[in-house]
Amino acid sequence: MRALIQRISEAAVKVDGEVVGQSGPGLLVLVCAMREDGEAQADKLAAKIAKMRIFKDEADKMNLSVRDIGGTALVVSQFTLAAETKGNRPGFSTAAAPDRGKELYEYFTERLVAEGVPSENGIFGADMKVSLVNDGPVTIWLDTES
Repeated sequence: MRALIQRISEAAVKVDGEVVGQSGPGLLVLVCAMREDGEAQADKLAAKIAKMRIFKDEADKMNLSVRDIGGTALVVSQFTLAAETKGNRPGFSTAAAPDRGKELYEYFTERLVAEGVPSENGIFGADMKVSLVNDGPVTIWLDTES
């Protein structure tokens, strides 16, 4: 699985003009299931994100996790993280099929909650409008295959 995480003060996702999920302070997690992924990859990614120390401590060092600060997460499906960019038009054949992608996206969010990070979601496959205040900015790319 792939994820792009952003440390946020706040974030929200709207579908058809209505807020369907929000978070903050904490993380915006853009997540993509790849064709070969399963629950093991979702488990690994959720555990990694819950423990990642990217929030400042009292000494102004990035030494705290989203759990440590009592933060929340907004998880948004983002199949374009699977983009193959050899030419000028990206391809997405390495992304999981939509049904499996949705299952793993929902499972990933459940695992993040089980790891102690209260989470809300966007709507899988919807045309979403995501707004955020990136704190830092801190933006980190994760891939369970690397």
